[in-house]
Amino acid sequence: MTTAQLETVRTEALALSETERARLASDLVASLDGPADPGLADAWDLEICKRINEIEADPSLTLDPELVLTQARQRLQGK
Repeated sequence: MTTAQLETVRTEALALSETERARLASDLVASLDGPADPGLADAWDLEICKRINEIEADPSLTLDPELVLTQARQRLQGK
C-alpha cells in the first residue's frame, strides 16, 4: 500500500462514528495477535472455577475491598 493509499484509508477511518472506529480498532489490534487459541476459553473457565472453589472453601482468602483501595491509595501517595 502506498503512503497516499494509507492516508486515504486513515482519513476515511477517522470519518467513521465513534462506535465504528472502536470496532475497527478492535479488529485491527486483534489481527496483530495471530490466530486465537482454541483451548483458551476452556482454560480460563477451569481457572475461574478453581478460584471460586478455593474462595468458597476458605473465605478468609478474600480481602476487604475498602482496605485494598485504602492501601493502594496510600502506596500511590508514597505512604
